Amino acid sequence: MKRHNFGTVVSFEFLRTVTKPKFWIITLAVPAFLAIVIGLTTLGAKATNSATNNKFTSLTFTYTDPGHWIVPEVAKAMGGTLAADPAAARAAVQAGTSEANFDYPSDPGTGAITVMAKDVGLVDSAKYAPYAQGVFRASITAKIGDPALARWATTTPTTDVLTYADGVQSPGFMGAIAPGIFMLVFYLTIMMLGNQMLNVTLEEKENRVTEMILTTMNPATLIVGKVVALSLLGVLQAVLVSLPIFLGSRLFGTAFDLPNLDLSQVPITPLPTLIGFLLFVGGFMLFSGLLVAIGSVMPSAREAGSAFGAVILCMFIPLYALSLVVSDPHSVIVQIFTYFPLTAPITAMLRNALGSLSVVEAGVVLVILFATAAAFLWLGVQLFRTGSIAYDRRLNIGKALGLGRKAA
Repeated sequence: MKRHNFGTVVSFEFLRTVTKPKFWIITLAVPAFLAIVIGLTTLGAKATNSATNNKFTSLTFTYTDPGHWIVPEVAKAMGGTLAADPAAARAAVQAGTSEANFDYPSDPGTGAITVMAKDVGLVDSAKYAPYAQGVFRASITAKIGDPALARWATTTPTTDVLTYADGVQSPGFMGAIAPGIFMLVFYLTIMMLGNQMLNVTLEEKENRVTEMILTTMNPATLIVGKVVALSLLGVLQAVLVSLPIFLGSRLFGTAFDLPNLDLSQVPITPLPTLIGFLLFVGGFMLFSGLLVAIGSVMPSAREAGSAFGAVILCMFIPLYALSLVVSDPHSVIVQIFTYFPLTAPITAMLRNALGSLSVVEAGVVLVILFATAAAFLWLGVQLFRTGSIAYDRRLNIGKALGLGRKAA
């Protein structure tokens, strides 16, 4: 009978949610919003670059060159004229009768190119500097005579760094993708399901049906069943959010100049990936238990909403110490964030992705997470058992747990 009740709760809660249009709208809104933003940004950037390139194909400018670095023929081909009177050339720009004036330094190693130009808007005006630099590079190339030699004289080749640990090549930055993705999924899941976790016991309480439900079902069966259903919903949402992003990049990445997400190129490091998954599960169960316990205390969803904000704040606190987590993961503040239950999931997942979380530390954090999650679930069950009939007032936790009773 208990197994039947548990299965009934899980299937009922899961199906009740996935059959609501609101669930699909909220879930699919994330990849849709990202697609719209990326599409508009890409198209806008292309339009801006096209307009800017067309605008500067006919740029005319004056220039001064006390160090004789600029080749007159190159400058003339690009629209430049050597200023006979530098002061007059600058004054012409200020008066609006000249588009631009470039003052090249005597020593490019210590001086900078001073550009005076007509204001054509914040975005377009930013292109004057690259144009002035282009004139300088073209002149140097002409002086050297060999374009390839000139290019390498001013360009440093890229560097591939290979690191090894215990005789095996380390995956480097790419190795952080697989274990680090669990942190992103954790944020998305809690943000999208958080309110539902909080209201998991409030809905029956507000509808005044908890007494009837508890006559046929154990409170633990009801709450654990709801939490399991929420976990399944979290997995479904993670897939529904990730799949459109992945497919969109594969199908339309070339058209929009987006990176092609080829998962086959992402190295899978088994142990860090497994630890990341377990940290995600432990963190999800911890916050689920905490939100269920909070919901059992509050008489209505409105009062529970303020507590939800405080819980979400705990998830973002580790990000304020992000630079410290990266540069000094063994500092006191990072250690506190690593082992304090409410900040442990994010801090530990971040350190695990960066490779600064040892196996022993991961084991301790996992014990803390699952133990705290179990404690929160137990607390939620006890509070729901008593608070299910507290319709009009906030439950007194001490009295509900039998604390502070006077001896007879």
